[in-house]
Amino acid sequence: MESSVLNAFLVTLFAGLATAAGSVLAFFKKTSENKFFSAILGLSSGVMVYIALVDLLPKSAEMLQKAAPAEGKWYSLLAFFCGIALVAVIDRLIPEEENPHHSHSCETARTHSKLFRTGLFTAFVISIHNLPEGVAIFTTALKDPTTGISIALAVALHNIPVGISISLPIYYATKNVWKAFSPALLCGLTEPLGGLIGYFLLQPFMNETFFGVIFAVIAGILVFISFDELLPAAHENGEHHAAVYGLLCGMAVMAISLELF
Repeated sequence: MESSVLNAFLVTLFAGLATAAGSVLAFFKKTSENKFFSAILGLSSGVMVYIALVDLLPKSAEMLQKAAPAEGKWYSLLAFFCGIALVAVIDRLIPEEENPHHSHSCETARTHSKLFRTGLFTAFVISIHNLPEGVAIFTTALKDPTTGISIALAVALHNIPVGISISLPIYYATKNVWKAFSPALLCGLTEPLGGLIGYFLLQPFMNETFFGVIFAVIAGILVFISFDELLPAAHENGEHHAAVYGLLCGMAVMAISLELF
């Protein structure tokens, strides 16, 4: 039994550390800075929107329909828009002069502040998402190691561009590798943390209804971040086509990874 738990933890840790691996990739830019930056932010946007609308939201509806067959889909949609509203309210509560989303000039300091906050906020939201995802990987790997490894590989593919989306804005703003790498690393570690919390404390209380609501809320948050932060930041660099192509590539990567795993 102890061996099974250790293996489940290592599989979950592998999936989480892919976020840190993606973060490292953000430091190796081979094309012009603006075009690379716009393309990667577009890629991250595509990843998040596709995961939210094609993976998380349908899973949420399926889970909630088991608890309430007639109303489950409506509960899922309500939770989705609650996630969007939650981030929008937080955005509005921040004083305008301190809110990096409300840019009134092209001053470098303001732009860097916006990018820095974008990276940190992305890390925060993805960390929330990683906790239940870690529970799912850990539990699956504990019951069926082969299926658990397959799920972990799929999640790792998801996490690589997510790591880039966290680190690149922070690195662009600070030029500090550690400041850019550490949030992605900590974000990735929430995956095995979620697995351990779920295994030791919360597993008896977590059911499909709980996860259904959480997944829908997270989907809404990811969509809001993509359209309110990542895509506008990509366009501000003046590389419209790079951002769009990156978004489409991000969707394609997620579509392939979800089909393969």
